[in-house]
Amino acid sequence: MRDAATVLGVVRDRGRRGLPLERLYRQLFNPQLYLLAYGRIYANHGAMTPGADGETADGMSPAGIGRIIGALRRERYRFQPVKRAWIPKKNGRKRPLGLPSWSDKIVGEVIRLLLEAYYEPRFSGCSHGFRPGRGCHTALNDVANTWTGTTWFIESDISDCFGSLDHEVMLSALAEKISDSRFLRLIKQMLQAGYLEDWEWNATLSGVPQGGVVSPVLSNIYLDRMDKFAETILIPEYTRGQVRAKNPGYRRTESAVRRARRRGDRAAARELLLRQRSMPSMDPQDPGYRRLRYTRYADDALLGFTGPKAEAEEIRTRLAEFLRDDLKLELSREKTLITHARTQAAKFLGYEITVAHDDRQVTGGRRRLNGTVQLRVPKTVIKAKCSPCLRRGKPASRPALKDRDDHAIISTYGAEYRGIVQYYLLAVDAWRLDRLEWVMKTSMLKTLAHRHRSTVTKMTRKYKAVTVTPHGPRRCFEARVERPGRKPLVARFGGIPLRRQKKAVITDRPQGPARPRRKELVTRLLAGQCEWCEQPGQVEAHQVRKLADLARTGQPQPAWAQLMARKRRKTLIVCVPCHAAIHAGNPATTRLRSPESRMPGNGHVRFGPGAAGKGPA
Repeated sequence: MRDAATVLGVVRDRGRRGLPLERLYRQLFNPQLYLLAYGRIYANHGAMTPGADGETADGMSPAGIGRIIGALRRERYRFQPVKRAWIPKKNGRKRPLGLPSWSDKIVGEVIRLLLEAYYEPRFSGCSHGFRPGRGCHTALNDVANTWTGTTWFIESDISDCFGSLDHEVMLSALAEKISDSRFLRLIKQMLQAGYLEDWEWNATLSGVPQGGVVSPVLSNIYLDRMDKFAETILIPEYTRGQVRAKNPGYRRTESAVRRARRRGDRAAARELLLRQRSMPSMDPQDPGYRRLRYTRYADDALLGFTGPKAEAEEIRTRLAEFLRDDLKLELSREKTLITHARTQAAKFLGYEITVAHDDRQVTGGRRRLNGTVQLRVPKTVIKAKCSPCLRRGKPASRPALKDRDDHAIISTYGAEYRGIVQYYLLAVDAWRLDRLEWVMKTSMLKTLAHRHRSTVTKMTRKYKAVTVTPHGPRRCFEARVERPGRKPLVARFGGIPLRRQKKAVITDRPQGPARPRRKELVTRLLAGQCEWCEQPGQVEAHQVRKLADLARTGQPQPAWAQLMARKRRKTLIVCVPCHAAIHAGNPATTRLRSPESRMPGNGHVRFGPGAAGKGPA
């Protein structure tokens, strides 16, 4: 049986060569793919969130993988309806979030691995969402570095994109390259599995389940048609000319400057030169010069057009017609705007995007600033991020954190501040974040003072420190927890230079190695030895959401919890009887070692101890 890296390599090679995929369904019988999928998603926050059937990552075992593969071989596997929850959006509305069962997450991750391996080499370079090695910063860098001279920004936003994807269009897009009816039927059943809301089943007539692991790659396959339309039709039609024609008025003034210098009239030459620098050197109304550029992150697309506004409106109309007629999608009227690049600011991925213009800034005899795209930090973002730390307009302590230790308080503030600052370091006005730094720093010190019944000055003296950065030493605040024989735990707030970093890149998912390495958890699971009773046999993975949950029961920790805390692992590989005993609360102080306790029983039909009923199929 081929390992996961070999299987994905073959699929990736066919995608790179443009060959169709045949007998893809048979790859779902390879247990190595499920072990790779398990190692990738077991640490996710949603791994311990139960779906409609109550199934979680707790109880994962090779036997469970075998039952899933057996159901797939007989084509009896059925995706369960997802449990729907509603989460708030920034505009006050709510959006649905699907919570699939654990079996469906594992199968979905295997499907995602196969689809991503095949389609990733075929995706457009203008697509940046949910792709390895790409993310928000790569999309923003593309705009800032290559869109010089843009006149109009066309902000495209699709209304309820993930909930409106047409199933027939989706399946037809997959069928163009995948000639395996069994695999396509499985995808169709997944899309039409429905959802449970208030324990009432509802049909899913369109869209992909938000929260499903396979949904991002399916949306990219769907919207790839939009990328191809922009690249092969819109951009060639609205791009022409090599360079702009020179501005006649600028050329006349340039000749007048030369004549004034030849006759020695320096005052006239200086006056003409100032007038020349207030004029564009190229004709901004040149009908023979047009440029159209395009980039997309998930359902947010941005187009940059150099030309008249009438043609920009025409581009927006044609894009809306294509989405409506070919992809059965609608552009949001509220968010699809045409923005003048120099006098207004377009909003894209949390940044404000403008085109700079300043005739007075001259470098090397040229106005190098004009026409360049600039990324800026929105003032509304700074105000919104400061608000949790303010009370009546002034920095205040956060009562929710006062019961934590000093290391946890500084770590919480530091993580929140660091995440915001590192995202906005591409902005030319990153220095505006000094307001956020002051507010959060003052709030942190007041929280520490409230905890110790002390003053801000004393807390400042106690925790102030200096850290070394590429731009020199910077002041920060640190809390250390010493550990015998190990490096101390250090929590830090601040110490980040608020300077623009053109190379700052944060990707959504780090690009993995060419050959996926097996996770340590998978190696422990395949070893087949219980880490509690230290005996070989059929094992399962006992998992908790996080280690901190083990100490929140208000009772002394059982021995198995102490073992997990000592190893700093939220998983423990145990045999089936030990796993059942852990959930029953039996092994508080002693380990199960008797041979009778390790006799195989009926096993688990589902993942998790004590599960009963029909299997995942």
